[in-house]
Amino acid sequence: MEINIDQSKLAKALSIVSKVATGSKGTLPILNNVLIKVLKGKVTLTTTNLDMAIVDYIPTLSSKDGEITVPARLLADFIANLPKGDVKIEVKDNKIITTSGKYKSIMNGTDSSDFPELPELNEKEAVIYKIPVDDFKEGMGSVKIAASNDTTRPALTGVYFNTEDDCLYIASTDGYRLAEKKLISNIKSEVKAIVPASTITEVLSSISEDVEEIEVLFDESQVCFRLGEIEITSKYIDASFPDYRKLIPEKNEVELKISKDEILRVTKLAALFAKEVGGSIVLETSVEKNALLVSSVVNEFGENTSEIEVEVNRDVKVILNSRFLLDALNVISSDDIKVGISGSLQPIKIEDSKKSDYVHIIMPLKG
Repeated sequence: MEINIDQSKLAKALSIVSKVATGSKGTLPILNNVLIKVLKGKVTLTTTNLDMAIVDYIPTLSSKDGEITVPARLLADFIANLPKGDVKIEVKDNKIITTSGKYKSIMNGTDSSDFPELPELNEKEAVIYKIPVDDFKEGMGSVKIAASNDTTRPALTGVYFNTEDDCLYIASTDGYRLAEKKLISNIKSEVKAIVPASTITEVLSSISEDVEEIEVLFDESQVCFRLGEIEITSKYIDASFPDYRKLIPEKNEVELKISKDEILRVTKLAALFAKEVGGSIVLETSVEKNALLVSSVVNEFGENTSEIEVEVNRDVKVILNSRFLLDALNVISSDDIKVGISGSLQPIKIEDSKKSDYVHIIMPLKG
């Protein structure tokens, strides 16, 4: 095998695929390697941790067919530190010889037959969606913040792709908050799949500036994201996602329309005083003051109360985790938001005042 390739293109591709290899916690040493394959002038770099795989196709100046695996992080770091220009990689007796001008390295490789075979996605039977990259980024970023890190509840560690009323939705919940986003309207296909949030994170970090559209393919057991020359394939989480729509209040006792900047500011101020009480803050409406009061729970640091002038029809009070509220506010792009409150034991509902495609639910804390 032999490759003559541009250093910057190779370095970029290796930086993307090596993240999966170096993140492998399995007992197979080969999973820390990248499979380099050259076939008919096309170079592919592949890594996998058995649950997810990344394949990157890169152009080559010239090449000879062949394949081998090599430690992904070592090769990525070496190529990244080379000067810009052409790089030559050749294989002799399972050793990778890399040269660039006066720089040269010899790395021990492993026969490609030891590398796990990747399951093939059945495109003929797959459900395929094409999503503008900006819509994809906004949607995933606004939902995956609510995914859980608790591996004992695997269904909650993913992003749930599901169809309802001819629309594709994505949702995540950790049991304390819930986020849902309408991603595509007017579709006829049906999908119900939980994709690991870690996969979504890898996809988002792998999108390059020249990618305008992402193709997402679902089959019975896995999903594939195509981002230009990069393909990221992942198994689904084998679990049942909660029937989350029952948790979304249809109507709240108090509906407020508030400036996002104002509520962000007062929430941050209250959170400064709430560190010693787990970030707990109080949202309270006052008909007398015609305002929303945001305050910290009294503790050894003191207390803080701020008022936002807003039309109020009744007095209600709820205690929330300030970080959860800040997370929800930060992913809404509009200047104004809608906040629905129904009392101390009911979840609050946060929506974009100009769009009806996103909803965020936060469960209250006990007073």
